[in-house]
Amino acid sequence: MTSPLQSKLRVYSLSSLIHRRTLILGDVSAGKTALTVRLLKDVLRTTNPNEITVVDMAPEKTVHREIVIGGRMTDMIKVPMPIRVLQPTKVNAPRYSAKDKQDLIRQVEENRIVIEDALDAYLNEPTPILFINDLSLYFQSGRWEKVFEAMNKSETFVANTYYGKHLENDLGTGVSAVERELVERIAKKVDIIIHL
Repeated sequence: MTSPLQSKLRVYSLSSLIHRRTLILGDVSAGKTALTVRLLKDVLRTTNPNEITVVDMAPEKTVHREIVIGGRMTDMIKVPMPIRVLQPTKVNAPRYSAKDKQDLIRQVEENRIVIEDALDAYLNEPTPILFINDLSLYFQSGRWEKVFEAMNKSETFVANTYYGKHLENDLGTGVSAVERELVERIAKKVDIIIHL
C-alpha cells in the first residue's frame, strides 16, 4: 500500500509547478524536505543548474521524543556544484533546545541574523528558480519581508515550512503564534499549496 507522501511524490513534479509559487506545509516528519528534494531532482533533469538557488534554513537533523526534527536538503541529495546553496553553518531549533524563555528568544534572533545573510545573498544575485527549506525558522522572528521579496524575484518558487501542532510549546514567548500567522500570510500569496 502506498503512503500519502509517496502518492504526492508521484503527483507533483516541477513541470506542473514551473513559473508558479509553491508552498509545502506539514507537521514534523511529514516529508516536507523529502518532497522538496524530489522536486529539485526533477528540475535538474531539464534546467541549467546555474539557474537554481537553494536557501536552506533548516537546523541539522536531530531526534526529539522519538521524532526526527530538522534536516537539510544537502543531507538527502548531493547538490551539483553549479547550484548555489546558501546555508548558514549553524541554525538553532529553539523550541526544543532552549533552556528558558530568554534562551529561546536569543536563539530565534541568532537564526534571524544568519538566515537574513543567506536571503541577502540571493537578493543581491537572484536566479530564476528558488528553493527554500524550512521557512518557519525565519518566520519565528516575526520577519517576512525578505522572504516575500525573494519569492517575487524568482520565476519559480518552491518552499516548505513547518505547520502543525507538535512544536507548539514556545515557553510563553509567542513565537509559535507569530510563525503560524506568517506561514498563513505567505500561503495567501502562493499559487499552489501542498499540505502533507
